[in-house]
Amino acid sequence: MALQAPTPIPLLTPYKMGNFNLCHRVVLAPLTRMRSYGNVPQPNAILYYSQRTSKGGLLISEATGVSDTAQGYPNTPGIWTKEQVEAWKPIVDAVHAKGGVFFCQLWHVGRVSNQDFQPNGQAPISSTDKPLTVEGFHGAHSTPPRRLRTDEIPQIVNDFRIAARNAIEAGFDGVEIHGAHGYLIDQFMKDEVNDRTDQYGGSLENRCRFALEIVKAITNEIGADKVGIRLSPFADFMESRDSNPKALGLYMAESLNKYEILYCHMVEPRMKNAFEKSESPHSLLPMRKAFRGTFLVAGGYEREDGNNAIAKNHGDLVVYGRLFISNPDLPKRFELNAPLNKYNRDTFYISDPIVGYTDYPFLEDTS
Repeated sequence: MALQAPTPIPLLTPYKMGNFNLCHRVVLAPLTRMRSYGNVPQPNAILYYSQRTSKGGLLISEATGVSDTAQGYPNTPGIWTKEQVEAWKPIVDAVHAKGGVFFCQLWHVGRVSNQDFQPNGQAPISSTDKPLTVEGFHGAHSTPPRRLRTDEIPQIVNDFRIAARNAIEAGFDGVEIHGAHGYLIDQFMKDEVNDRTDQYGGSLENRCRFALEIVKAITNEIGADKVGIRLSPFADFMESRDSNPKALGLYMAESLNKYEILYCHMVEPRMKNAFEKSESPHSLLPMRKAFRGTFLVAGGYEREDGNNAIAKNHGDLVVYGRLFISNPDLPKRFELNAPLNKYNRDTFYISDPIVGYTDYPFLEDTS
């Protein structure tokens, strides 16, 4: 009698995301790693991303700056110069060589910056001129931002559009717009940051206008079938909160439908900041039901609750960060229910090209 193959766990079942045939639902989160010296991706990233690639797996790149005003952290990559585009190509090729699907996360930090990161030492730009009182990951104080004038906003939208075009030129399969975690787009959306009185401030519709203009510009440039967005309506990371996060999340989910983008990637309400899980009365289910494309869920997931999320149809794909940093073969470990390497948070944001980056062992190395 033939032995029956074990029933695949929900996370390891195939999924068709638009034109992409995914073999499983375990996604590499966009993870700032600060190993791109001079804002140029380095050869060390070829190994890092290819280690975390499996056939038919979706990877989202680390947050990648769209312009010279987008930076707020040391050694984060960009995609606004020819040199950066060329540097991304062998990294993308390595992911494709192993059968992975690779999206580039497009980022502008807004006020989460200081003048040392800005061209000509100018003030960082934002929706507001209210300064940030917390420090960034790297302990640097932010400099008070300058409120963008209404007539300057189309230029920033255009920076995102060009960055998306550059990402496709670099070989990426698509882009994810970073609209989460207190960065520029979030600074426009959240009412505790945005104090504007023009058409980009006040009402929910006005506050979401900037985000949706970026979505429209990018879909027109590269096609809606290659566009995703990451949102964190419930988070208050980098002092970006909203007085009615559920309404914000729902408005965005419904508004995105008209652009028919590929996916919406939302951070669970339990992640108030980027690091700690807490109890929350809220859920992403209303947004899940409202959005008509592929829905990605992120935020403190482990194997069991990831499987539950898929089994209960709370999301189509589950995004993993810390566990994927420390377990390059995470989908395989989930499949075998193998023990996981512990992550070391102290090495997440150092600029060493190997330590805490490409030196976590694979399953076969530990057995």
